[in-house]
Amino acid sequence: MPEFCSCGAELPPDARFCHKCGKPQRPELVPEPEPAPAKEPVREAPPRPAALNFHNPAAVRVGLSMASLSALLSWVPFLNLAFVVWWLAAGFFSVYLYRRRTGQLLSVRGGLRLGWITGILTFAIMTVLFTVSIVPVAVSKGGLGTLLQQQLRASMPAGDPNVQEALRMFQSPAGLATILLFMLFTFFVLITLFCTVGGALGAKIAGRED
Repeated sequence: MPEFCSCGAELPPDARFCHKCGKPQRPELVPEPEPAPAKEPVREAPPRPAALNFHNPAAVRVGLSMASLSALLSWVPFLNLAFVVWWLAAGFFSVYLYRRRTGQLLSVRGGLRLGWITGILTFAIMTVLFTVSIVPVAVSKGGLGTLLQQQLRASMPAGDPNVQEALRMFQSPAGLATILLFMLFTFFVLITLFCTVGGALGAKIAGRED
């Protein structure tokens, strides 16, 4: 049976539009678009830990606080007998406080670096304390060389040839400077060594190994 449009025109079989008025004769099936594939969330790389050096404010603050405490404890009478313990503890607790403040787990190498920073700061503070305390006494005793000679005579046997050689060195500016530089170098090595070892122990216990 022939089909007719509403305008009266006879339509050919399976006509989609009227050839006379253009009216669509049946709904046009539009294919549904395929859903776009879900994009995987971009995973941001974790932030790179800050380098452990004197440009790291958190490391310097932690090292300075522990260095100040250990230097003071090493200077207090009777407590200064355990100076090695204070230096080890300064490096150890520097790692612990740094982890608490930054949330960063330090490797043993990182603990060594933070302990070394603490040791440098401890040595600097102790040098200042030594200078402030010894200069007024040296001035009142007639000079640093005279003061050191008196202390050496009081603590060492007078007949020892090494003591006599040291007393002669104290009498010359060059010899006095040599002894002071040797003393400072020795203290620098000891302080930084024990603080560094303490930092490595702190990282070993509270952090992770390399």
